[in-house]
Order: sequence, then C-alpha cells, then structure tokens
Amino acid sequence: MGIVIITGASGGIGFHTALGLAEQGHQVIIAARARERGEAAATRIGAVWRPLDLGDLASVRRFAREFLQEYGRLDLLINNAGVMAVPRRELTTDGFERQLGVNHLGHFALTGLLLPALDPGGRVVTVTSGLHRRGRIDFDDLMGERRYRQFGAYCQSKLANVLFGLELGRRTGLISVLAHPGVAHTDLARTGNRARDLVIALVRLSAQSAAVGALPLLRAATEGRTGEAYGPDGPGERRGRPTRIEVSPAGRDEASARRLWAISEELTGVRYGTFTNAQ
Repeated sequence: MGIVIITGASGGIGFHTALGLAEQGHQVIIAARARERGEAAATRIGAVWRPLDLGDLASVRRFAREFLQEYGRLDLLINNAGVMAVPRRELTTDGFERQLGVNHLGHFALTGLLLPALDPGGRVVTVTSGLHRRGRIDFDDLMGERRYRQFGAYCQSKLANVLFGLELGRRTGLISVLAHPGVAHTDLARTGNRARDLVIALVRLSAQSAAVGALPLLRAATEGRTGEAYGPDGPGERRGRPTRIEVSPAGRDEASARRLWAISEELTGVRYGTFTNAQ
C-alpha cells in the first residue's frame, strides 16, 4: 500500500476517491483549504488533512516542503481540486485568472515541487472534464484580461489539464493518467446567474452520485497507464461505469502542450527537474 495525496478531497468526487483508496489500505492525505471540512473528512475516512490553497503559490510551496520533510516518498498524487464557472473575473493571490490559476497552474506547481518524492515510478492522476473538448488555449489572452467568459475560462483550464497530464507523461518517468467524473452531484459550479443556475440544477437532476463519479478516478489511480484517460461509458460521457476514453485533438496537440508547459514554468517559477524549487 502507498502514500497518496488528493487535492480538494474534503467533499464531492475527491472525498469518495479518498475513501475508496483508504479502504484499499492506502495512507491518504487530504490536501484542502478549509480546516473544518478537511479535518472532518479525514476523520470519517481515517486519513490526514493538510492545508493547501492552490490559488496561492506560497501555500503550494509550503505544503510541498512540509510533505517532503515529513514523508519523503509519494506513490500517488491525484490533482482533483478545482473551481468552475466563476461568475466574474477573479484573480489568485499571485495574479492569475482564478480558474486557470487553481485548476492548472496550482497543480502544475504542486506536481513539480513533489517530483523528488514521486520520481521514479510514481503515479499522477490529473482530473479534467468532458468540457475540455470545448476548450481553447488563448495564448494571446490567457488570463482573460481582454475578454472574460466564465465557461470559456473553465473549458480552457480543463483543456490545460489534459495538455499537462499528457506532457507530464512524455517528459518524466511518471505514470501520468487523466480522468473525468462525467456529470455528478457536487457543489463545484457557482455562476451567480439565476437562469444559468436553473439550467445547472436541471442538469443535476439526471446526474450520477459523487461516489459513482469517483469511479473513473479510482480506475485511473489503480490501473491506468501513461497517456490513458478514463471517464463514464454512457452517452456523451455524462454518466455510467468507468471506461477508457479518448481526449480531444486539441488535447493531443504536442506543440500547444510544450508552449503551455514553458509558460507555466515561467508563471509559477517551478521548473521540473530543478528540485531546489521546493526548498
């Protein structure tokens, strides 16, 4: 059994993924912002909570530094935490558009800083969404300064997850796998728009449970191979049992992945292979 970190596992999909892995005998660390929810989830699971704010690179560095000092080894990292459809453009502590900053850049930095514990032979699962297929990386307006669209920014961040997960597998000896839960009951989306919130509520009427939504993550975490992706097997990958899926052509664009990787290193200051970043 191994040591596992799951970001954003104080509720929803992440919680049920953490629960499943703990039941398999793994030592699970819940990395999440809110102490009360994090500690409550950890107590229910028999896990450990550690504070992590993916929207603050200082918090990411502190988490990685303390983990390396305390554990030194990591078998599985699940990059699960995320924000969705932030109504108005918001910035992280470091000045990044919040959805890209939390969903992609925070996880990019965290994975790079934990690389000394993961390498060699560790496993990373990066959680994306079926909406990555609607995403486009706007390299000319990455932070939405000229035009911000809440769902456009979300889809961009989920495409960034795909590009990162596949490029991570190409660049390292890690087992890097992608997964998405389909449409599941969580508290992720907050649009601030009554009409859109009503649509989301109606969609959720046919959504599967968070426990079922966690199954593709668990399969990716236990049997997925580098470059593979897992999601539900139902129509539109919205619900169903976990199965192998194909990501979009944009997600397989290696030139875009390399360009995003270079930008991500520049923005976060985390350069893979330079382990002094965690100091």
